[in-house]
Amino acid sequence: MPLSSARLAKAGRSPARQRSSMRWTIVGFSALGLTIAYLDRAALSVAMPYMSEEFHISSSVQGVMLSAFFWTYALFQIPSGRLLDRFGPRIIYPIAVGWWSIWTALTALAHGVGSVMVFRLGLGIGEAPVQPANIKVVSRWFPRKERAFASSLFDMGQQIGTALSIPVVTALALFGGWRLSFIVIGVSGLLWIVGWAVVYREPDRHPRVSAAELAHIRSDQGSTIAEESPGAQVPWRELLNDSQVWALMIGYVFRSLAGAFFLTWYPSYLLDDRGFSEADFGMVGWIPALIAIGSTVLGGVVSDRMLASGLSPNLARKVPIVSGLGLSACIGFAPFIESNLVLMVVLTISSAAHSFAGAAILSLPAEVARSSESVGAVAGFQNFGSQVGNLLSPIAIGLFLASSNGSYEGPLLGAAACCLISAAIYLLWVRVQPVARHQDPPAEPAEPREGSTL
Repeated sequence: MPLSSARLAKAGRSPARQRSSMRWTIVGFSALGLTIAYLDRAALSVAMPYMSEEFHISSSVQGVMLSAFFWTYALFQIPSGRLLDRFGPRIIYPIAVGWWSIWTALTALAHGVGSVMVFRLGLGIGEAPVQPANIKVVSRWFPRKERAFASSLFDMGQQIGTALSIPVVTALALFGGWRLSFIVIGVSGLLWIVGWAVVYREPDRHPRVSAAELAHIRSDQGSTIAEESPGAQVPWRELLNDSQVWALMIGYVFRSLAGAFFLTWYPSYLLDDRGFSEADFGMVGWIPALIAIGSTVLGGVVSDRMLASGLSPNLARKVPIVSGLGLSACIGFAPFIESNLVLMVVLTISSAAHSFAGAAILSLPAEVARSSESVGAVAGFQNFGSQVGNLLSPIAIGLFLASSNGSYEGPLLGAAACCLISAAIYLLWVRVQPVARHQDPPAEPAEPREGSTL
């Protein structure tokens, strides 16, 4: 139900007053949720050198352990997208965070490979809704012309969480052992739930959203959002017969086959293959993820500005994707670089370019979905593809290392090839169509605010 004048007046605002900006607070909480999620999932890769020493784990078994999270994470992607379309992110998101936080903390009780695997499988179930939830939030809270930038803001959580995992887990492991890091990270997720419960509502039910902001949100989303009833869902057969759903999924499979290296084997590569000390790794290992934060935002800004300049949505979304993935293929040069300084530069460029493509990719489910009520399902299919790549990559790398006396040449060249294949899929297969646009309301009078609109 749209915000009424009576409700706005009760909140101390009139429909004609200045536009509120609650959507930015909402996407900030989405970014924080993703930050915690990536802290959880990346903690194992940082703790792995300590755990492998304690449990005497071989390279091939480490690969299986690192991939275990993605088994259930991938399996629950598609049903989680359907649940989000049915019940919405206000309900599903905090349930997911509570579940994964508990399983993260339980990892501190691990006494061998088997127990670690069980805890990681539980973590994967809980984290499955996180990306579809964030994509659903952006599709509901942002007009099309702001979606890539908004997606870049929540996707920053991926890089922030990955970057923080290195100094945080390393520091906690040195201070109190690797088990302490899982307890601390698990508790942080439970605290996030409290904030989400207070802040999140749908935009047309939120007491801090002005009529002007609501009109802005709806300005170029077309008419489907206003017309469809809550809980309406597109049949499975229609989704499975949609070639664009398959394009998004397969494109993300190859993107993640490359990107999963930074989430899984990257610490071991620097420590074991390149001779970094633990102190050196703690000081510089987080740099690629840190630079990727700014690159993620830049990709979103470039895409939205291209769209605002009058370029077609198809071009505005594809340019950052194809150029970013193409440049990310420079990771293939890493095995042939002798200087660790030059190596870190190349890895940083690859990671940043990979992230530059991310915001536009995450905006695609809302662009190609046939209705607003199928965005969560399409996002679930897309992220399922992502996790297929994340699942296969660490296992393949572990098996290759075991069979090649620890050489990373094959895995890094394979990552470069996957970047190029993914770029080709997005370029040649994905199609973003224009939608009917509505105009923003006329400029509002410059009246002094009577209360906060944040």
